[in-house]
Amino acid sequence: MTDRTPQELPRVPGDRLLPAEPEAFPILPSRTALIVVDMQNAYASEEGYLDKAGFDLSGAQSVIGKVTQVVAAARMLGIQVVWFQNGWDPEGIEAGGPGSPNYWKSNALRLMREQPELAGTLLAKGTWDYALVPQMQRAPGDILIQKPRYGGFNGTQLEMMLRARDIRDILFCGVATNVCVESTLREAFHHEFWPVLVEDACWQGGPRFVHDATVFNVKTFFGWVTDTAALTELARA
Repeated sequence: MTDRTPQELPRVPGDRLLPAEPEAFPILPSRTALIVVDMQNAYASEEGYLDKAGFDLSGAQSVIGKVTQVVAAARMLGIQVVWFQNGWDPEGIEAGGPGSPNYWKSNALRLMREQPELAGTLLAKGTWDYALVPQMQRAPGDILIQKPRYGGFNGTQLEMMLRARDIRDILFCGVATNVCVESTLREAFHHEFWPVLVEDACWQGGPRFVHDATVFNVKTFFGWVTDTAALTELARA
């Protein structure tokens, strides 16, 4: 089932074919958004939440560079850029109390309970941890979505913002591949958006095989997979 013959996806006037797996994907910039997922100090910087929790950040700097290229290519193509930030109010009310599964499964919340000196410092709005990494610069017209859970559609204005702009197709990059990126990509598929993962502009939370598993899931079940070079070449053509 994984070695299927590529399909010819529906085309519209003005679209351009983006090399992708399992088949080339027709990009029409006016109906496309790029979602940059959680490129925050928490997830991509030393001394951020993931680093403090013991996750491997060895590829973070490379991914920051790739995401920067992807954003530049999206701007060249005229694609709407959407930035995600994940976290909660400083008091943690949005995180949910003991009655919420998020209270028990969020590694950031657990780490702050285990190390009380970190209380209010991880993924809390207004902190260094919550801020986008310095290399990520929002521009006029960009959309910022602050989300309290892994998926970007839950409890946010994301779908309203996309529908109002007649967006159908969504490019994804950022961190973590297997958590917030995949969660939102799956939600997008279930909301009838067409998702495309920019695979090398993502970094996982955990061992590398979980990133590879997401890539397999996307190209087999939920969407299409491309890379930074393909998108950049399309923008420059």
